[in-house]
Amino acid sequence: MRSLTGIDTDRLEEEKRRGISIELGFAHKDLGDGIRAGFIDVPGHERFVRTMLAGVSGIDVVLLVIGADEGIKPQTREHFDICRLLGVERGIVVLTKADLVDAEWLELVRMEVEEFVAGSFLEGAPILPVSAKTGQGMDALQAELRKLAGTLHPRDASAAFRLPIDRAFAMKGFGTVVTGTLLAGQVAVEQEVEIYPTGRRVRVRGLQVHGKAATKAVAGQRTALNLAGVEHSQLERGMVLSEPGWFAPVRVADARLVLLPTAKPLKLRTLVHLHAGTAETIAEMRLLEGDSLQPGESAWVRLRLREGLLLVPGDRCILRQFSPVVTIGGATVGEIAPPRRTSPDRLRTLGNSTPSAAAQLLVTESPAGLDRAALRRKLGVAPELPNGLIACGSHVVAQSWAQARLALAEKTLAAFHRASPLQPGMLKEELRAKVLPQAPAHLFDALLAMTTKLTAEKDLVRLSTHRVQLQEDESAAREKMEQVFRQGGLATPSLSEVLLQCGVESGRAKLLLQMLLKERRLIKVNEELVYHAETLDTLKALLASRKGQTFGVGDFKEWTGVSRKYAIPLLELLDRERITRRVGEQRLIL
Repeated sequence: MRSLTGIDTDRLEEEKRRGISIELGFAHKDLGDGIRAGFIDVPGHERFVRTMLAGVSGIDVVLLVIGADEGIKPQTREHFDICRLLGVERGIVVLTKADLVDAEWLELVRMEVEEFVAGSFLEGAPILPVSAKTGQGMDALQAELRKLAGTLHPRDASAAFRLPIDRAFAMKGFGTVVTGTLLAGQVAVEQEVEIYPTGRRVRVRGLQVHGKAATKAVAGQRTALNLAGVEHSQLERGMVLSEPGWFAPVRVADARLVLLPTAKPLKLRTLVHLHAGTAETIAEMRLLEGDSLQPGESAWVRLRLREGLLLVPGDRCILRQFSPVVTIGGATVGEIAPPRRTSPDRLRTLGNSTPSAAAQLLVTESPAGLDRAALRRKLGVAPELPNGLIACGSHVVAQSWAQARLALAEKTLAAFHRASPLQPGMLKEELRAKVLPQAPAHLFDALLAMTTKLTAEKDLVRLSTHRVQLQEDESAAREKMEQVFRQGGLATPSLSEVLLQCGVESGRAKLLLQMLLKERRLIKVNEELVYHAETLDTLKALLASRKGQTFGVGDFKEWTGVSRKYAIPLLELLDRERITRRVGEQRLIL
């Protein structure tokens, strides 16, 4: 790295003393033609494979470094397996220490490497002898890197940004700094970001891309972020920075497992070390098909993670045996937070679908569609809604489902109106319980807003065509009820007496009363006393002529000619409506 880039990636005293990489190292170099490359130097020793895994998750190209004096070693094979399992598609083989061997030996090592990479993504890749000490081959390596960079597909800068943290530290004069490779999306200075899985939100105070200050970083770039609002001691490798509210920590995921040919047969359930991005946790792995999996085979598995991680469909994970800790395979996430029961066929369909098609499957199999945020978390993207899916408030539902629910609501209301013609409408919660028993209330409100055939008025819903039609005896009873209360004045008659004498049975009488109360022609003071609105208007006018005056209960009884039975409830009503205000034993007319 120092010979190629001019940057010494060994930061630790022990690394310099022993001449080996122990921690991740980072460098960058302009390759010419406007191409800037970021380098992640990962440890090669077998004891530090877990550190290596934290560094390779975001790479586009691998430089597989093999000592010309030693050839392929066991850790070379494990590192190469990991690169294949992570889906790395391009690379260069570098035969380092070429100055220590003769040409004949170098050719033997080259032949060994060609045989080793046969049938892999590195078959036919350049195999370049170099010497860090003499500089031999460095120009050729830089030229091949420049050529390779031109074949790379840019990462998706339009997706939600994700940056797995591989290092967190404090820098004097700046505060907390984290570094990582931007897997997707873009991040800018002053942007608010969320730390997963803790949920803490912080601000990006400044950023650097490949060691240079910038205002924005995009997918694929090595990035350092200066964060405000958090101490570096509160951050660690394995955490992820991303869009606020976009994701949720995942504890269960279904994935497609590929078992290495060198691994042992896999049982129905087993514990593994799972590495995803820069994170590591313990996971219980359960086969979703068959009772065992043989080396070299593939199957769908369910992963239950000991700690929540930020995962999205398509993410690749490395699985290592619980003990002894060796790499046994890799898994590609198919579905996060999966249903309790699933099938390999369903997972294959989901895995082979576009985001829009996957949204179609997930929404239509849900009893009441999916919340937009939940759908976004499930897919890792905000998909375009295909034909057949519609937005219903904050939910996404199948259009056919929405039409069926509305048709059921119409049918239910029609039956209600036939049975209760005097009722202005059905209680909204009662209707929701019949039409959408498993859905949240806001979804029902959004559904009602989609049609003109139903009308919601406060806590009632009716067919838009419904009007209360009174029969002849009901019209007479309503008129009589109103007249009795009007004539009663402030010494209003007993409510129960009026209901008994209005001329229709109790049930219909109560409905007629409710109609008059709703129209504010009658005013209910308490459970026993009801007044005609005109009577109360006359009382208020009487008091208005005495504005600013204080009075007692006795004065009120004298003015109105009513007994205490009526005076106290009337005064309490006037207090509630702020016509009067109680001051000790007196009242003030406002």
